[in-house]
Amino acid sequence: MIIPKADAIKDVQSDAPVKVFKKPRTSQNRRKSRELVLKAVYRGMINASELKQIIADAKEDPEFVKADEAYFRHLLDGVTSKIEELDSQIAAFIDRKVEELSPVEHAILRISSFELMFDATIPYRVAINEGVELAKLYGGADGHKYINGVLDKVAAAVRPQEFRR
Repeated sequence: MIIPKADAIKDVQSDAPVKVFKKPRTSQNRRKSRELVLKAVYRGMINASELKQIIADAKEDPEFVKADEAYFRHLLDGVTSKIEELDSQIAAFIDRKVEELSPVEHAILRISSFELMFDATIPYRVAINEGVELAKLYGGADGHKYINGVLDKVAAAVRPQEFRR
């Protein structure tokens, strides 16, 4: 449907111009950024590709235009630079070795743990929920339940004041 310019629309009864309010189009979608970071982290884990090439490939993804590019870069750079700290935190709350996690679940746990540990602008419930949603989309049948349980424990450990509220 084509919406004419606001000044071209007239009120039917008074013939006065009517402003049309449309939701502004933004390409800034953090959920899409998280999905692309998941793909990038997963690819890095499986193929041991260079970060520069992973970013270039992500930008070729047709969905990239829907993502918040600044947040994509922040999240990807953060996760890749803090892998040891993230894996150490995750390891404290899982029932197996980190290496035994499925690569998808491992990548999701890294991303959401990064948000919990290093990005206080993201409420802990949002970080957990986004991780669970990624697991529902890309993980195994009940992977989202596992992700939820682990992230709950990570949140309690790294954000105790916020978690208690």
